[in-house]
Amino acid sequence: MGKLTYRNAGVDLDLYRQAMERLPRLLGRTFTPRVIPWAHGFAGLFQLDFESPLFARRYRQPVLVGCSDGVGTKLKVASMARIHNTVGIDLVAMNVNDALCCGAEPLFFLDYVALPKDDPVLLEQILTGIVAGCQMADCVLLGGETAILPDTYGPNDYDLAGFCVGVVEKDAIIDGRSIVPGDLVIGLASSGLHSNGYSLVRKVVFEHAGLKVDDYVPELQGTVAEVLLRPTRIYTQAVRSVLRHYRVKNVVHGIAHITGGGILENLARVVPDGVELVLDRQAWPVPPVFSWVQKLGGIEDAEMERVFNLGIGMIFVVSSYYAESIRHQLADCGIESWIIGRAQEGTQKTRWG
Repeated sequence: MGKLTYRNAGVDLDLYRQAMERLPRLLGRTFTPRVIPWAHGFAGLFQLDFESPLFARRYRQPVLVGCSDGVGTKLKVASMARIHNTVGIDLVAMNVNDALCCGAEPLFFLDYVALPKDDPVLLEQILTGIVAGCQMADCVLLGGETAILPDTYGPNDYDLAGFCVGVVEKDAIIDGRSIVPGDLVIGLASSGLHSNGYSLVRKVVFEHAGLKVDDYVPELQGTVAEVLLRPTRIYTQAVRSVLRHYRVKNVVHGIAHITGGGILENLARVVPDGVELVLDRQAWPVPPVFSWVQKLGGIEDAEMERVFNLGIGMIFVVSSYYAESIRHQLADCGIESWIIGRAQEGTQKTRWG
């Protein structure tokens, strides 16, 4: 047996260096003048405001907003399909969409990629998706960490985590306390399953139904991989457009990102005491991917409602007078929407009508 080295323990520093050399050009695609260069630095530097009139934000009482999330077992589908350039979009979306719920502007994003071995090509594919997500979210990919963890993950496994920092003026924070009886609930269309419920989806599709990632699903007009790896929608443009249009008026009273736990549970998080949102389950068309999963697995309606977004990826609770105007603005951003409920006095926070 030869001398023990880091390489034969599973970490090749030369290969790792090659991987790191691929990243700066990818990160650079997201940079703005707010990024302060620090070549080979130990952290990323981001300037919150400028003296220059061209870039000045003139914050009065800026509040920083931070959140962290991952992609979950959707990564297992990516590994099965050997498609790794879309899950990075999911990673950004799951974080940025959370930050948007308080009315924040996403500023920058950090990623954590954990691999079982050095793989420059795989890392570049993953980062390509993260960069694309940051560009969609209009935020900077400021830096991150790549960890090589032999024996922690299987040969085809890896994990992703993300961290988003945003900013919102203190007097513009949206926290749901302004929701009052008479407000209307607007549901914004999701792009599909997004990044939740995949432990159940994988069990249904691959174990119970015995399908493969390359199998074609006629009713969904795509392969299993194409359907299950459709990226999570990022709502930055839509939220920004609506909030900027009503910069003076208090029109949007609550925003909820619909993730694990479904519509009722996530929406309840922004509803104040004494108010309940009564939702109409028939107010929007549920995308066929959900009925496909439900039929394949024989899943009960209540379980579907508890686990999945059912075609609603984000929800606005708004002043009724401005609801249709907001829907027109969402349409201009390419987001389909529906009036799916109304606020009234009550104690249940959220319920189906």
